[in-house]
Amino acid sequence: MRRATGIDLALNERPDGMPLQRWLYGELRAAILQGRLGPGARLPATRDLAARHGISRGTVLGVFAQLAAEGYLSGAVGRGSFVASELPDGRFEPAPAPDVTPLARGKTATRAADGHAVRAGISLSARGRLLARSAFAIDGRSFPSRAFRPSQPDLQSFPFALWARVAARRSRLLNRSMLADGEAQGYRPLREVIAEHVRVTRGIACTADHVVIVGSAQQVIDLAARLWLEPGDAAWMEDPGYQGARLVLEAAGARIAAIPVDRHGIDVAAGRRLAPTARLAYVTAGRQAPLGPALSLERRLALLDWAHAQGALVIEDDYDSEYRFEGRPLAALKSLDKAGHVIYCGTFSKLLFPALRIAYAVLPERLVEPFVAAWSLTGRHVPLDQQATLHAFIAEGHAGRHVRRMRELYGERAEALRDAARRHWTGLLALPPIVAGLDAPAFLPERADDALAARLAAEAGIETRPLSSYAIGRAAPAGLVLGFAGVGADEIDAGARTLARVLQKMLYRT
Repeated sequence: MRRATGIDLALNERPDGMPLQRWLYGELRAAILQGRLGPGARLPATRDLAARHGISRGTVLGVFAQLAAEGYLSGAVGRGSFVASELPDGRFEPAPAPDVTPLARGKTATRAADGHAVRAGISLSARGRLLARSAFAIDGRSFPSRAFRPSQPDLQSFPFALWARVAARRSRLLNRSMLADGEAQGYRPLREVIAEHVRVTRGIACTADHVVIVGSAQQVIDLAARLWLEPGDAAWMEDPGYQGARLVLEAAGARIAAIPVDRHGIDVAAGRRLAPTARLAYVTAGRQAPLGPALSLERRLALLDWAHAQGALVIEDDYDSEYRFEGRPLAALKSLDKAGHVIYCGTFSKLLFPALRIAYAVLPERLVEPFVAAWSLTGRHVPLDQQATLHAFIAEGHAGRHVRRMRELYGERAEALRDAARRHWTGLLALPPIVAGLDAPAFLPERADDALAARLAAEAGIETRPLSSYAIGRAAPAGLVLGFAGVGADEIDAGARTLARVLQKMLYRT
């Protein structure tokens, strides 16, 4: 396939005394052999190349003719010149391998002309090595989803055509002012509908001035940690808890204090004993990740009392509580925060679709200015056209209708998972009641190897995540996190049968 190029071709300076034609020939041939001009790439027009480098067009024509005769170029009069699809020299010319000598901490050295070792390459800093760990699939995840992929909404049921129409209409309404930098804090109309949403559904007293639009909850955690923690400051983490938050906090220099979780959520009394002077606490109060219980009212009040007394910051990650199937909606922990110690964050990646990459934080008033300044420095702002489309999708009622439909659908799929557990998992997996969310924990018999179970399940085509991967300072209960929202009832049942066969073989060697 031939590819057009309208860019200037970078050439090295001509050495003194070298003939023009020899210099240009060598530069173009090197660009082809090194892959800077790949097979099928269109070369600049001879007239343009001559004018750009101050040489005669006849010289350029002569070089092109020589390269074509040697098999590097193809083309015809009026159509331009292209790099040949197959080069006479075969593969690109490799660079000579250096004489490599190992150095401490993974560095390498090359031998200079005088025989001394010279450092080469780039090594990661200590913080860089922490950042290079990830809890996420870097290559993305396949579509459609499979049983039992955790944290996955149903993308097949998303009203894509409706979203596309809203996006097209918004693009037609685009004006020149929206081509400039947007507010770092986010598109104000979107912040206004988010503020209204959390006031009504989460009981949070706020305005658009307290809302900041970001790309993900990870960015909220990262910025908050860098703004309010000194290296070595302690940060409370639920144990077991969300790996993405733990890794970000560690990379920011926090010392993780692993606080146990029980059926009432994070154990605040244990936190006071283990790390009373911590400067930050990360909690999933609406539905603890990964075990599921909501943080009790008594624990919520105790957590806020501790934060107020200590001058600590609490990050409340409310990642999927819109999807609640039983009982009344829960108010957010932040709705009880009168002293301004809680940052509340929510995301549209699970509410609508993962590729949207729009999330938000609701901050105490005194923290808005430094947070927005830091966000403008590190992330600048989320693309304005996406924010405008999302605002229209929410303001016109489409998002609310979609969430209501999905809440009913996910409730049915949660029931399908419960039915499948009763039919297939007796003695293998214990599934507690499912009251909210996109996934649920299921517990293996005591002392079972859940990492092995997840690996064997993956070999059988089942996606899941071991509870042990959420552990920080103490062993997590053996079990698997099972996503049920992204697949239909038939696939849930088929996946449950397959998983049962895997576990039966692993646990009982049958």
